[in-house]
Amino acid sequence: MAKPTLNFVCQTCGAAFSKWSGRCDGCGEWNSIQEEKPLSEGPAKQALVGRGRAVKLTDLDSTEAPPPRTASALGELDRVLGGGLVPASAVLVGGDPGIGKSTLLLQAAAAFANAGLKVIYVSGEEASAQVRLRAQRLGLGNAQVKLAAETNLRDILTTLDQERPDLAIVDSIQTMWADNVGSAPGSVSQVRAAAHELTSFAKKRGSAVIMVGHVTKDGQIAGPRVVEHMVDTVLYFEGERGHQFRILRSVKNRFGPADEIGVFEMTGGGLAQVHNPSALFLSERGQPAPGSVVFSGIEGTRPVLVELQALVAPSPHSQPRRSVVGWDGSRLAMILAVLESRCGIPFAGLDVYLNVAGGMKINEPAADLAVAAALLSAREDTALPAETVVFGEISLSGALRPVGQTENRLKEAQKLGFSTAILPVGGKAASNKAMKLTRMGDLASFVGEIFGAG
Repeated sequence: MAKPTLNFVCQTCGAAFSKWSGRCDGCGEWNSIQEEKPLSEGPAKQALVGRGRAVKLTDLDSTEAPPPRTASALGELDRVLGGGLVPASAVLVGGDPGIGKSTLLLQAAAAFANAGLKVIYVSGEEASAQVRLRAQRLGLGNAQVKLAAETNLRDILTTLDQERPDLAIVDSIQTMWADNVGSAPGSVSQVRAAAHELTSFAKKRGSAVIMVGHVTKDGQIAGPRVVEHMVDTVLYFEGERGHQFRILRSVKNRFGPADEIGVFEMTGGGLAQVHNPSALFLSERGQPAPGSVVFSGIEGTRPVLVELQALVAPSPHSQPRRSVVGWDGSRLAMILAVLESRCGIPFAGLDVYLNVAGGMKINEPAADLAVAAALLSAREDTALPAETVVFGEISLSGALRPVGQTENRLKEAQKLGFSTAILPVGGKAASNKAMKLTRMGDLASFVGEIFGAG
């Protein structure tokens, strides 16, 4: 019996089906399945064994020099890339529309060109005149960057093969069109084919390629996840429209640490680097107020201090609201359940709002104790001392667990003038005479000693 062909592909998640249906079983989207021409699988009866060439094998103890890197004038970008741009690497950059991806990459192109690299900027969304106007507005009109406005992938690869640039920037991968794939630009097949061809070009010719990817409404890079597996580095450019801060976050990096961040500030002259993000995130913090707690976190290898803000108010509705910005909503529900079950502090009939100031997004569980402190401070209408930082993980039993890199968190807090830290018992931290360390074993003792409740 012939095997059914999977010619119908969901344009949202990339799931393949043998027939059309109105709703995708993979992601649940409606009217997202379209018929596409499958990629060629080659001759079916030709065996591959014995028809190739033997590859060179090495031992695990063989030593190779680390890949050479080219640093730019943008230190925050170099930090996220792992120390600079690696030749023959493929980088995928995603972010919300209008967040500043094109501005960042144009500044990066000028910086790498000034560092001596041959750079080509290919725009599939804007004309060359528009890119040139942006460069003049940013003061980059004299940068030695070659521009092109094209969407035909065959013409782009032919041009890159002739020019042999050190760095090629493609903005964006969703606008590229390969004439050997029978589907519309932006479809799953086109995005997969374009990413594969550009990545293969980078590996064969030794040129670094940076591709811009659109994101879905969920914030993920649009297209199949196989695109993220193809490339060497995946970066997300994050930020809120109402804030001037922009965060470049490394999600995957084969040449450096993942979860590293670079902080920028959007100004009239483009993106400015922020070398001390902790001071910037706390710059607008006023006098101590109920519900305000400073959390000392770790983003990649960098300690960052941010302000957590909580508001607890009586709810006029039968179902109280739980609103979270910049943190995990399900983890907030867990913290509320632990406070009620282990400490006897109910939040029933109360609306709870939690916000991470400055547009920062926190992913680590070390913020549990700071969130609990902000919630209790707002509920009891009691402000914590201004020079206090809080961090620690809360378990379902109510115990406080130590977190990693305690010394780095305390050093960053001390550098910014904080004199007191509340943290769990344990943890590798040297004796710090400049700071008063208050160690807690469980959440109940924390509630009783700090807020006199429980």
